[in-house]
Amino acid sequence: MDKVGELLSRGVETIYPSKEELEKVLRSGKKLRIYEGFDPTSPQLHIGHLVSLRKLRQWQDLGHEVIFLIGDFTGMIGDPTGKDKTRIPLTKEQVKENAKTYKDQASKILRFDGENPVTIRYNSEWLEKMSITELAELMRYLSVQQIIERDMFQRRLKNNMDIAISEFLYPLMQGYDSVAMEIDVEVGGNDQLFNMMIGRDLLHRIKRKNKFVMTTPILEDSMGVKIGKTEGNAIAISDSPNDLYAKLMALGDDVIVKGFTYLTDIPMDEIQNIEKEIEKGNHPMIYKKKLAFEIVKGLNSDEEAKNAQENFERTVQQKEVPSDIIELPVEDNYTVAEVLIAGDFVESKSEAKRLIEQGGVELNDKRITDPNTKAEEGILRVGKRKFVKIKFNN
Repeated sequence: MDKVGELLSRGVETIYPSKEELEKVLRSGKKLRIYEGFDPTSPQLHIGHLVSLRKLRQWQDLGHEVIFLIGDFTGMIGDPTGKDKTRIPLTKEQVKENAKTYKDQASKILRFDGENPVTIRYNSEWLEKMSITELAELMRYLSVQQIIERDMFQRRLKNNMDIAISEFLYPLMQGYDSVAMEIDVEVGGNDQLFNMMIGRDLLHRIKRKNKFVMTTPILEDSMGVKIGKTEGNAIAISDSPNDLYAKLMALGDDVIVKGFTYLTDIPMDEIQNIEKEIEKGNHPMIYKKKLAFEIVKGLNSDEEAKNAQENFERTVQQKEVPSDIIELPVEDNYTVAEVLIAGDFVESKSEAKRLIEQGGVELNDKRITDPNTKAEEGILRVGKRKFVKIKFNN
């Protein structure tokens, strides 16, 4: 498969209006303007974002103009997609703070300098300047029927839950990004399809310009739950190599093939062989370790990936204490629960109690079952991969 073929198929769910039409444009040699928007509702980009970020990198490598759009304005409104209640609004200051390191994080995948650099833009550039008259004019392009038919709103209506007017406006605001930048292609997760198609419709009506929409599949865990910040299971691409490797190893085995396909450069024929080997009953741990290694290497370096794998094998598989364990000084009258709070493993005594009762804490190789157990000097293990050396203050 050549680069254009891989761009249009690997890690792609759907292309609108059609894959064939977009391929025809690309084969003609025409250079296009592509973008994806990222609302800074959290300070971290996660591996769910990595699927489409890698797709943007493919576009960049083929010489097309790529825009990394930070939705600093739409981030304050809050995307209602998939939400069962209205988001808590963010302030301008919160959004700005969240976006502070987005470029540094995205630079693990995209090039922001050198040949054909990615451009960063903010949608406050045009949305903040929009007058009430312009907004009213724009609202004519969207009907209540279009919005209210969305599954999430139907669920809320059925449960007598509120729908904020701002949630009706969100797809209009996001859709206008395509108009303001005169986009040729928008890339995004398949959960964003409605918003992306609104943008396609607006661009055609206002500018008489066609836009392609390329959706990428959503990365899900073993329970079929989206891996993301809202769901509370996000794995940040800025995590340390050791943490990133360990968190990837905690994912279900059914993520392996999808992970290789969406998140690595491993050739597809090799991935197909891996899938066959797993179906034959070969232990998936071998391939999950390879997947974790490839992702850590892609976001960091080969050496850091090797070190992360060795650390995982030593501390999790062989249950050895890491050589770089951190020492935590505490008072000699602390309970284990208080040590957990002092070490920032939990935020409250109730959370510490729950963690201990679930069997997630060991002190000097002994499982702790009572939160009021008196602490002693030695090695505290929290979960499978977090360690601290307790040292009493003199």
